[in-house]
Amino acid sequence: MSDQDHSEALLTFFKALADQNRLRIIGILAQEAHTVEEIANMLEVSVSTTSHHLSRLAKAGLVSAIPEGHYYRYSLHTDTLQEMSQRILSSEVLPKLHQQLSPLSYEEKVLKTFLNDQGQITAFPKAEKKFSIIVHHVFKAFEKGKIYSGQEVDEILLGYSDDTASLRRALIEYRLMDRSKDGTQYWVMADAV
Repeated sequence: MSDQDHSEALLTFFKALADQNRLRIIGILAQEAHTVEEIANMLEVSVSTTSHHLSRLAKAGLVSAIPEGHYYRYSLHTDTLQEMSQRILSSEVLPKLHQQLSPLSYEEKVLKTFLNDQGQITAFPKAEKKFSIIVHHVFKAFEKGKIYSGQEVDEILLGYSDDTASLRRALIEYRLMDRSKDGTQYWVMADAV
């Protein structure tokens, strides 16, 4: 398992356990297997809510369903719990967690949140840090050493958003690009990163 896959497995595991009702379900299933309806009655929540929680636990490999007549009976995988706890507490794994969850994953999360599948911006983030990530992402479409006309800049920016003026202004304000005084020519700043 790669470090990235390992990180994803840990995150899925912790997210699955990060809910009071899901922890209660684990406690219930640790005693014996139950149907969704039985678990819902014990938790005093709806069947759909219980199904949602069971789905999250199943995704983490903590529970599975066995068909029994018209129902499914859910059981706990105690071996998965033991394996994950051993992996998490391993002297090899703990020190590497900071490397596996790098700042890049935050950038990817921001891009996933504010860009659609075609790479277009769905909304401009209000937070400065997130907006900066979007602007730097758009900036990658421009080449160093090339002079762009205002129309060429707008054509590139239209691939990201209809609000080309805001993106153009941000590229200048973040000192990623510069322009001629009359605004007819744009270029990437020599020290832009």
